Amino acid sequence: MSPSASPSETPQDLGLTLIQYDQQVSQCRQLFLDKMHDYGTAWRVLRPASLTDQIFIKAQRIRTLQEGAERQVDEGIRPEFVGIVNYCMMALLQLELTEDVPLDLPKDEATRRFDEALSNTRTLMMRKNHDYGEAWRDMRVSSLTDLILMKLLRIKQLEDLKGGAKVSEGVDAGYMDMANYALFALIHLAQAPPTQA
Repeated sequence: MSPSASPSETPQDLGLTLIQYDQQVSQCRQLFLDKMHDYGTAWRVLRPASLTDQIFIKAQRIRTLQEGAERQVDEGIRPEFVGIVNYCMMALLQLELTEDVPLDLPKDEATRRFDEALSNTRTLMMRKNHDYGEAWRDMRVSSLTDLILMKLLRIKQLEDLKGGAKVSEGVDAGYMDMANYALFALIHLAQAPPTQA
């Protein structure tokens, strides 16, 4: 173990994290596939900035619910975190697809690209989780929500700069970070009493 690693970080911890992470990813992926069955790839009409706004709406609703606001729609925060994960993957796909690619993607191609985005996001999680030593496990779900909102504000600023950023990483890294924060939140919620999910 390197001197900078957390004393509590062990290979067993990483193994548990990957199991829990993959369980949540599987549920997000299944919802994406189910919606693609019903709606095709209609999301392709959304520009990345519009997807950013969709993620913002979901994150803001989570924060409102976490602050105890009365619900007008009988849904918990879990579906909103799932939505954040999937919208982040869609945004990653939109960033790489050129304008000449048809909006109506074949199901197999859309699934392959979605899975590649998930795989890249998982790889980033593993690298950062190694460096930070499972710190997310000690975070509150509300803090993960705030991190997502902060990333969203940064991405919006980068989108407004239209590629003119000086030192920031690209918006693609921001989407992957947000997806990972949402997946960490889903892991926490899976272990919480039903009333908190």
